[in-house]
Formats: sequence, structure tokens, C-alpha cells
Amino acid sequence: MITLLTIGRLKDKSMAALDQEYRKRISAFSKIEVCEVKDEANLHTEREAEVRIAMEKEAERALARIRPDDFVILLDLHGQEWTSEDFAARLGSWQRAHRSLVFVIAGSLGPAPALTARADVRWKLSSLTFTHLMTRILVLEQIYRGFMILNHRTYHK
Repeated sequence: MITLLTIGRLKDKSMAALDQEYRKRISAFSKIEVCEVKDEANLHTEREAEVRIAMEKEAERALARIRPDDFVILLDLHGQEWTSEDFAARLGSWQRAHRSLVFVIAGSLGPAPALTARADVRWKLSSLTFTHLMTRILVLEQIYRGFMILNHRTYHK
């Protein structure tokens, strides 16, 4: 079972179509669900204390959706970067070792320390900056690509 846990909701129709397409493709290999939790997007301050409180609220909502036995992969700018082949190998290993994988995409403020502490793995998708919505699509695409690599299918090249 794979869960994509996102802080923030998908509102763009074109991105929603891509989201659905990759979820459909992934479902040939694994059950997949997306869980969206409310973000603090309306925060219009640069005050460190207010930003920290907002991040903690987002993390609290996300952590409430994660079970103790879930294996958590947090998308994090300070995480590890892998090639698609390396990611596929890890995905296969994680699936064999754990009943449930949860990929977490934090809100635009980033992950709070509590969310980082809960992560079993921290994954840096790229050194480039992507929008939250684009990150969601890229994560789904990489999960699908990983399954295609693991199953020796031609999509990868």
C-alpha cells in the first residue's frame, strides 16, 4: 500500500488530470491513495514564530494520518538524492520490508521538526525548486517509473 500524504490540496484541473493518470498507472502495481491535509497557505507573515507555529499545525495534521507501523518517506530539500534506478531499488526494498509506505510532501513552509523526526527516509527530489503541485506529480511519476524499472518494462528509457 502506498499513500501520498500532501499538505495542501490539488486545485489545478490540468494537474488533477496528471495526478489521476499516474495513480491509475501505479494501481497496476500497488494500491495507492492520496491523503490531503489542510495547509496554512493564507499565512502572510515573515515572523519566525508565526511561521514555526503554522509549520507545527501542518505537521500535527499530517502526523495524525500516519500510523506507527507506516514507513515514511519525507520529501525534503535536505534529504538524499537518487537516480531513478536507485530509487526503484529502494522502492522495491521498502515494499518488501513494510506493509505501508507513506510519501509526505510538506507545505510551502517546509516540514516542521516533528515531521522530519518521524521520517524514516528523507528524499530530495532535485536541487531545483518546484511548486508544491509539480512536486506531487513528479513524485507520482517517479513511483510509477520505479515500478516500471522493477518490472523490466520499457517506459524507463
